[in-house]
Amino acid sequence: MSLEEEKVNSLNDEEGKELEQDASKKENVEASSDQNSDTETQNEDSKKSEKKEEEKKPSPALASQEISIQNKFENVPKFVEELFGQGNECITSPNGSFPVKEDTRNLLALFANGRFLVCESHKFDGRVLSFEVLARKRRLQVGKPEYVPMSVINAIYDRSLKKDANVFTEAASAEDQEQMQMQKDFLMLIIRASAVKVSDIHIVIADHTTVYFRTNGMMQVEMEYNKEWGEAFVRSAFASADISDSNYAQNEYQAAQKDGRTPLRGSKGKLMLPKRVLGIRLQFNPIAFGTRYLIMRLLYADDDPSNSGSITALGYTEKEAELFFRLRAVPMGIIIVAGPTGSGKSTTLQRSMIQMLKERNYEINLITVEDPPEYPIPGARQMPVTNAPTEELKEREFTKALAASLRSDPDMLMIGEIRTLSAAQLAFKGALSGHGVWSTLHANTSPAVILRFRDMGVETFKLIDPELMKGMISQRLFRRLCPNCRVKATDALDHPAVQRLKKGYGEFGLEQSYLRGAGCPHCDYRGVRGRCVVGEILIPDATFLSLLVNGETKKAIDYWTGELGGRTMKDCAVERMMRGLLGIEEIERWCGLIDQKAVY
Repeated sequence: MSLEEEKVNSLNDEEGKELEQDASKKENVEASSDQNSDTETQNEDSKKSEKKEEEKKPSPALASQEISIQNKFENVPKFVEELFGQGNECITSPNGSFPVKEDTRNLLALFANGRFLVCESHKFDGRVLSFEVLARKRRLQVGKPEYVPMSVINAIYDRSLKKDANVFTEAASAEDQEQMQMQKDFLMLIIRASAVKVSDIHIVIADHTTVYFRTNGMMQVEMEYNKEWGEAFVRSAFASADISDSNYAQNEYQAAQKDGRTPLRGSKGKLMLPKRVLGIRLQFNPIAFGTRYLIMRLLYADDDPSNSGSITALGYTEKEAELFFRLRAVPMGIIIVAGPTGSGKSTTLQRSMIQMLKERNYEINLITVEDPPEYPIPGARQMPVTNAPTEELKEREFTKALAASLRSDPDMLMIGEIRTLSAAQLAFKGALSGHGVWSTLHANTSPAVILRFRDMGVETFKLIDPELMKGMISQRLFRRLCPNCRVKATDALDHPAVQRLKKGYGEFGLEQSYLRGAGCPHCDYRGVRGRCVVGEILIPDATFLSLLVNGETKKAIDYWTGELGGRTMKDCAVERMMRGLLGIEEIERWCGLIDQKAVY
């Protein structure tokens, strides 16, 4: 009987059943005549009771947990405010003591008191696990992860940024507030310029400050301010740049660069360039009879990213695009895109590289060396040249980067610009070692590329080798006529340019050509709408190169336009004029008088 009591007491402890019921069972067991039968009944009842208790116990707990979680995040703002209570801070915020990358920040949040919140849909994400390991290595207090919805993570960082902004505003001195205001003025000017696709902003500071916009190649006064505002603006522009000299020097020539992917330096992460602006190149110059002259070149993202590799979208014809295809198919040798500053060389080069990578299924190693990289080329390894204070150091760094690219197993090289003999020699070295080399050069025409290299000091035997000199392109940006207000040449027969057109191209030219109109609402009363590329493409042979290097330029040009079927820039421009795209004055602006032959 004592043994039976111990069994019953054990069952009472495990199952938590009512004492009276268990005692009754115990008496029934003692009074039973058939002990074996009663024992079996007792065991069956015990198993059923255990099973029922097991089914009942988790259900209330699970329901309670679900209600708790639901209530906890029913009011996200209240929950977030509790997290920031008693001065607690999110140390993984951009301005926190332990900032993390944006892609990681979207998954988690760590507070100063150790509370560690993780997005419930990324419990086992490698970035979360790596962060936890790193935080513990840094001896940070990291509690047990709390899994929360993504909306909570977003709300935490929104709250953190507002808190940082309020602290910044309250603590800012008068000087800091002035700097912030000038940065806002800087940003507003960029937004205003980018809205109308301004290519360059010129700021001249003398007795007063004058701001010029270059739109469609034309300089126009946009606004005027006092001298003090201009000087503060220029200092703020320098301070906002990512890459610049360490100190601003008013009487020195300085260059800087602003990357569109990062906030303005010193703005606490709150001020960003417009999305369509990839970056800005800044040049600071001292100026006579004034204090400072700032030029800002705006670099834009493609309006149509899906068409980013198209040459025809720039203004080249289908026939010219076919010549570009032939040049991209060349496995080795040098191809040069020439033209003055602001002629679109970098854009043409970028699009050609994008298209080349697509045509070769991204199976080649394309390395670029640029000072600085202006446009992204997906699939290429773009190597920047470190900003240097002097031309000598800049040349040395550029040469070093170019030499490094040749040792980096390239299939194709793209050099941002060949400026010096050392860069030219390395470009030819790359071509001689079996690589394709694309670059830009400041030259007036395609044939002038050869003469420019010779002037630099490149050996003659390299310049007359058609296996090295594979192609030369020279281009300009011509302003397109507004189709709504252009004037027919036949309606302005007394115009001097129309008279020259008649002399050079007869009645057919008059019927097909137009002059720039007075302007209309469609073109903002400018008479032109946008710009297009006009370029001459030269694919030389040994005869042409020999004639040109030996000084027989006229024979070389005649051979190119005759035997090789080449077209000069003027021929290409006149074709577009006959289609009504370009005005007669624009042709004469870039190619000389319309009734005269192109001069080389």
